[in-house]
Amino acid sequence: MKIRKLNRITHRDLGYLFFGMSIIYAISGISLNHIKDWNPNYIVDSRVLESDLTTQNGLDEKQIMNFLDSINEKEHFKKYYFPSETTLKIFIDNGSIMVNTKTGEAHLEMLRRRPIFNQFNYLHYNHTKRLWTWFADIYAASLLLLSFTGLFILKGAQGITGRGAWLTAAGIIIPLILYLYYV
Repeated sequence: MKIRKLNRITHRDLGYLFFGMSIIYAISGISLNHIKDWNPNYIVDSRVLESDLTTQNGLDEKQIMNFLDSINEKEHFKKYYFPSETTLKIFIDNGSIMVNTKTGEAHLEMLRRRPIFNQFNYLHYNHTKRLWTWFADIYAASLLLLSFTGLFILKGAQGITGRGAWLTAAGIIIPLILYLYYV
């Protein structure tokens, strides 16, 4: 078999095999690049509520439970504590409530996983699952092979000896310039 044909077959088959991984890493990579702009893992729902949970009225667990019942969170109660004299923190499933015990103002914050992004980011972070690490390493090595085999798919003016050389050079020079700019 000719080397050119083997090159095309290798490039094509690796491209098909790792299509899914490329989608996962591309989407999670874009979302993680913009982590300062949004939370790619969680949707945060924040609300301000009024409560009668003030130290002026005395404060006990029964009052806390009544408040939670009034906002339909009683069944999600976990625990509470006072981080300071004027602050009560109540933990509930998937969130918490911070109460100013002087004013009664309560801040409810609920978290829920962002669909798809959370799962893709979990895989991208690679939480040291041995099998996943091996698969991700094989994917990374295959990306190297895809890069090199891609250089030699086309011949002539459109290939690596013509237009492809200029595009390849730009693909190397641009990251170097950006690296030097940011370092």
